[in-house]
Amino acid sequence: MFADNYKKMAGTSAVFLSADYNGASPVERDGVFWSAEELHLNAPLTARQDKPPMHNALALEGLEDYDAPEDGDVRAVASIGSEFVYLNSIRAWVQMV
Repeated sequence: MFADNYKKMAGTSAVFLSADYNGASPVERDGVFWSAEELHLNAPLTARQDKPPMHNALALEGLEDYDAPEDGDVRAVASIGSEFVYLNSIRAWVQMV
């Protein structure tokens, strides 16, 4: 369900893409990786809650303003072709693989 390592998307504070993602994406180019352990991805999800899809991953950050995410919310992101889950423990969206 999760990758071993992640990169943070540029321009966001809380959206992480798998380090193995090969598509075009605005990830930070500083070479910093976060391990699944550092992102606390070993904790079980409380419950998966499918939400409407988003056009791009940058839109995930704006949700707090009008549809605050809850732990386990899952949104497909069309521009990435993948699903992201919101984890309240790190207050971040993480790509599911």
